[in-house]
Amino acid sequence: MSFVENLRRDYGDFKLDIPQWEILDEGVTVLWGPSGSGKTSVFRILLGLETCPGMKWNFQGVDLAKVKTPQRHLGVVFQSLDLFPHMTAKENILFAARARKISEEKSRNRLKELATILKMESFLERPASIISGGEKQRVAIARAIMGEPRLLLLDEPFSALDQELREESRRLVKHVIEVEKIPTLLVTHDEQDVKYLANKVSTIRNGKIVEEKVL
Repeated sequence: MSFVENLRRDYGDFKLDIPQWEILDEGVTVLWGPSGSGKTSVFRILLGLETCPGMKWNFQGVDLAKVKTPQRHLGVVFQSLDLFPHMTAKENILFAARARKISEEKSRNRLKELATILKMESFLERPASIISGGEKQRVAIARAIMGEPRLLLLDEPFSALDQELREESRRLVKHVIEVEKIPTLLVTHDEQDVKYLANKVSTIRNGKIVEEKVL
């Protein structure tokens, strides 16, 4: 179970008020709503980048709200992707493995598996600064998964891509999530993301979850 309680924060001109909310243990939970609805604030609070006194987050018996951000073991892909431009795609991905102290042998095997699933073999040795937007996105997703996260968090991961690349990326992301069996929270305003990826949709407006639907 992944169950969030008392996700409440007053920003002055905007308030988050989510008394309780369940994120699926399997598949993709989509937090969907328009710009300004509170999606990014929820994302940052779950990551521990913003404080939320009183919040509880029961994930399989552990209250992640009481755990420091690095120890939450969350895989994250930000909208900006945030790759290290001077590193190759491969080095970016292996960086996450070193940060989590995963052995070299296991890292090599995992990299090979992810490169196959995400079709990255052709650009692994290229610097991140020169690969395409779709390739950068795949590297960011592989890096997030490489660290063996308990939960994958994706923030508008397709928004910077053109329509054709978005469709391909959704397909690849859906495939890798199914293969890796990582519970995923996807934050988006795009209805196509919801239609293609969601197992559950939580609709947020004005800081409140107004509708929940399991598909």
